[in-house]
Amino acid sequence: MKMKVSRFITFALLSITILSFGLTSPVNAQSQTVQDGLTLPLSVSTELPTYSNGDSIIISGFVKDLAEFAQSVTVMIVSPNGNMVFIDQVSPNSSGDYSTTLKAGGTMVNSGEYEIRAQYGAQKITSTFLYTGGSAPTVVPEPVATPEPVATPEPTPEPVATPEPTPEPVATPEPEPVVQQMVNCGPGTESVNGVCQVIQTEESSEEGGGCLIATATYGSELAPQVQMLREIRDNQLMNTESGSAFMTTFNEAYYSFSPIIADMERESPVFKEIVKAGLTPMLSTLAIMESAETESEVLGLGLSVIALNLGMYIAAPALIAMKVNQQIKSRK
Repeated sequence: MKMKVSRFITFALLSITILSFGLTSPVNAQSQTVQDGLTLPLSVSTELPTYSNGDSIIISGFVKDLAEFAQSVTVMIVSPNGNMVFIDQVSPNSSGDYSTTLKAGGTMVNSGEYEIRAQYGAQKITSTFLYTGGSAPTVVPEPVATPEPVATPEPTPEPVATPEPTPEPVATPEPEPVVQQMVNCGPGTESVNGVCQVIQTEESSEEGGGCLIATATYGSELAPQVQMLREIRDNQLMNTESGSAFMTTFNEAYYSFSPIIADMERESPVFKEIVKAGLTPMLSTLAIMESAETESEVLGLGLSVIALNLGMYIAAPALIAMKVNQQIKSRK
């Protein structure tokens, strides 16, 4: 009797162990899948890993938690040498999905790995893709050795009637090649007769780009103030070594906060008017840069513009505050 009871208990424990092992595996697999799906609050990727010149690059992603007010996702593409070649602001839909499209080429002049930077509020994420349509070193083929000709006996020439001399053809001078001035234009512009102009396409009119704060302040990237900033950047700064170095450092700092200010301007008309009043003196001083053409002129006028803006925005308010403080103390 005791033997039967012990066998029954052993059989029951073995059955419970087998059932618990079979039920544990699906539950763990399900919880792992749910955990993997909740790891990324912001994502960005390209449709393909590699692109060549002329291909359409589709950049898409997902925002897990949307903000209470309308906010755009800032998408930037940085070349292998650290220069920014594309920027866009994309509004996600109600599900959190967003996407933007650009054509490979243009400002993408170097082959290699390009970095995609996406920012939504304080959330940031990066991704990469490979571009193979840029400049590459030309491979010169090695000369192939040709066999030496074998001497053949000369045949005895037969008497031939002397033909009448024909007039020599007059050499026509070849036209000199026209050297086109290469202008390094930024995103959203193209070179037309050596001057950067806005690309007039439906896509560019709907999407953001360039100076985000000025575009949000004046309502359109075709506004005269935004066009003036774009021409100074492309025609003066980007065509000199010191100007290009300044723009690379400036873009890293500017595009870290400009999307947030642009969204605040779209939400508050009062804040938009305050920003417009603050930009007007700076735009007046930047007009000086339109006459800069050489490296020394860009450097000298650029330092002058920086000094003027420091005086207007920092030195002058500080001096006024000191005068007001002295007047208040003198009345006491």
